[in-house]
Amino acid sequence: MIIVKLFFSFIQVGLFSVGGGYAAIPLIQYQVVDVHKLMTLAEFTDLITIAEMTPGPISINSATFVGTRLAGLPGAIICTLGCIIPSFCICLLLAYFYYKYRSFGGVQTVLAALRPAVVALIGSAGVSILLLALFQSSKAAIAFDNFQVIEFVLFVGALVLLRKFKVKAIAIICGTGVVGTLAYFIMQAIQAA
Repeated sequence: MIIVKLFFSFIQVGLFSVGGGYAAIPLIQYQVVDVHKLMTLAEFTDLITIAEMTPGPISINSATFVGTRLAGLPGAIICTLGCIIPSFCICLLLAYFYYKYRSFGGVQTVLAALRPAVVALIGSAGVSILLLALFQSSKAAIAFDNFQVIEFVLFVGALVLLRKFKVKAIAIICGTGVVGTLAYFIMQAIQAA
């Protein structure tokens, strides 16, 4: 039964995730965490983190990891196919119409109109992950007593390095991973002493 739920959930994700992989993250979260309650938000965030670190499209990686976590290899296959099938069919259909009607001005207008929606979906995913990292909760239940100082310092440091000093993203990811791990080991050693 869970396989059928996953397949139809990821068909919806594949159908409505306009704008690429990062735009799919809030839709996957909605289906897996909010609607079907198949995993917690913390588990989902961990899987998204792994999906971001592995090569390939993030929506496909996320679907594969969620499927594997919930139903093993059959779940991975079903979720991946569910995520791919709508996009594949839509791309074939759009490619046909785009090449047939690309000279019309309305086509460019529609494409320009989709850009703000894509930016909003990506922003929503970023805010959800940031709030979970900083407050250990979703948007609905922010409690400042759960504020994570180490995550905040890492976020601000990474943002400054990325924007002001133009450090490469992969170096920032590796560096924050090392610094965060060391900070937690030091914090645990202090608490144990």
